[in-house]
Amino acid sequence: MSDPVSMTEPSGGIRGFDHVSLPMQNTDAMVAFYRSLGLSVAEQPYVVSVYVGDQMINLHRPEIWRQKGFSLRAPAATPPCGDLCFVWGGSPESLRARLDAAGAPVVEGPVERQGGRRAAATSVYVRDPDGNLLEFLIYR
Repeated sequence: MSDPVSMTEPSGGIRGFDHVSLPMQNTDAMVAFYRSLGLSVAEQPYVVSVYVGDQMINLHRPEIWRQKGFSLRAPAATPPCGDLCFVWGGSPESLRARLDAAGAPVVEGPVERQGGRRAAATSVYVRDPDGNLLEFLIYR
């Protein structure tokens, strides 16, 4: 149960997501794929960071998440374990063109959905090279 006082105070309450972390299997293919979607990608020794506006997806390199002592992940998390939804700011045609350029066949869609904004939208689903499900949501 949430505390309504802390949610209204300037210093209290959860404000949103900063990042999501997922284990990755196919590093080169994943980096190329997310770059082909037009996202900024920063490669670091232990993680690949994919920037989505003010948020990011940290993709843990296989040599890191497979280490016995690496415990900063869900214990059963192995690729593919992600189900991510992105808001697309363009038209359905521009989304289709971007997905085609990225080599991402549509798994389902366009279909009607309601997103986090609690408003009607249209969704298209694809998979990244590791098999994570990606939803692209277009609000009306």
